[in-house]
Amino acid sequence: MSQNPIAETIASLMPRAKAELTELVAFQSVADWAQFPKSESEGAANWVADALRAEGFQDVALLDTPDGTQSVYGFLPGPEGAPTVLLYAHYDVQPPLDDDAWVSPAFELTERDGRWYGRGAADCKGGFIMHLLALRALKANGGVPVAVKVIVEGSEEQGTGGLQQYAEAHPELLTADTIVIGDAGNFRLGLPTVTATLRGMTLVKVKIDTLGGNLHSGMFGGVAPDALAALIRLLDSLRSADGSTTVDGLASDAVWEGLQYPEADFRADAKVLDGVGLIGEGTIADRLWARPAVTVLGIDCPPVIGATPSVHASAGALISLRVPPGVDTAEAIKLLEAHLIAHTPWQAKLELEVVGQGQPFQADTSSPAYASMAAAMQVAYPGQEMQVSGMGGSIPLCNTLTSLYPEAEMLLIGLSEPEAQIHAVNESVSPEELERLSVAEALFLVNYAESKRA
Repeated sequence: MSQNPIAETIASLMPRAKAELTELVAFQSVADWAQFPKSESEGAANWVADALRAEGFQDVALLDTPDGTQSVYGFLPGPEGAPTVLLYAHYDVQPPLDDDAWVSPAFELTERDGRWYGRGAADCKGGFIMHLLALRALKANGGVPVAVKVIVEGSEEQGTGGLQQYAEAHPELLTADTIVIGDAGNFRLGLPTVTATLRGMTLVKVKIDTLGGNLHSGMFGGVAPDALAALIRLLDSLRSADGSTTVDGLASDAVWEGLQYPEADFRADAKVLDGVGLIGEGTIADRLWARPAVTVLGIDCPPVIGATPSVHASAGALISLRVPPGVDTAEAIKLLEAHLIAHTPWQAKLELEVVGQGQPFQADTSSPAYASMAAAMQVAYPGQEMQVSGMGGSIPLCNTLTSLYPEAEMLLIGLSEPEAQIHAVNESVSPEELERLSVAEALFLVNYAESKRA
């Protein structure tokens, strides 16, 4: 990296960053008390709060959010007249899934082949460490040129919306001129990227009933309406023959004009088995970032082991619909529900329940904050231009903040590049990526403060 004083400072801080990330990863902070003790999340929240206090943050508080978790808040005053920047991360993590599939323990940060492995290393405990590194480097090189608010969420992975509800009830708390969401990632390792769009989403529970109880498939099969068969036909109606999402009335032909995603890279990133085809039509970027996508997340039906020769009376499923920018999630839900009703076969009894939803997000990439970040990333990644990509996932908080603070600029950066394997076993973070993005964030804050003074 160049001999920039901020870059040199952050390079010297990397051993400390590794030690701190080790401590933070050790907390099994899955925000589901049925799986992990609540004390683990509380321990992580207190660790974050102590780290903010040690950096001179004021008004540090553990906010009790309506979903029963805690988000951590702190405020660092800036020079008089300086803009305010809100930095976001989350300390809760996905469960480790299959412990036996981890090469090293999920909650023990382990260095291997130049990467640091552990649950939350990239998503998103590493994002909080990135914020700390940027602020420490600025303090060591003349001071932080902006006022800083930090909010670290405790239930982002659960999608229960606790912080969103808290922010709506306390709209003055997170006001800022610009917001940096540290929960995205570079499109490719070493390629500086901001994420400009997010798909929204909805979760819908489906239940089909056809009979008063299960029946003998030999005596009644072929005439009695089978609820499981009805469910299979209904779910199949949500895709065309090539796998494209087909919800009646929901457009599925939008085009992504920006950074493209080569098919070979996608197949490698997604670990698609040799010979297996991809689904849908259009470019990979079209399908991932500009179009809706339906996924059947689970089905309630008897498992193969223990199954009996029965015509089933009931069956259910959980359906996810990702909603592209430009489409209102509430309207998409109406279209999905109407589609499911219209395509339920044999006049079967259908029950629908919306159990989660979030709006898509689209940033204004022409804003001064993006120019400041582009200049910062050129220094942090010599020879590389900042890229703008979409992301197929959802961060519902972005829309809450956009609604509360429509004048605020918002940027999404982070450590979740493809090799990080977030949400999967053997999640990891690249320490070089952590270092460079910390430099970029620090330089962004300098550039942004100067742009506001101009």
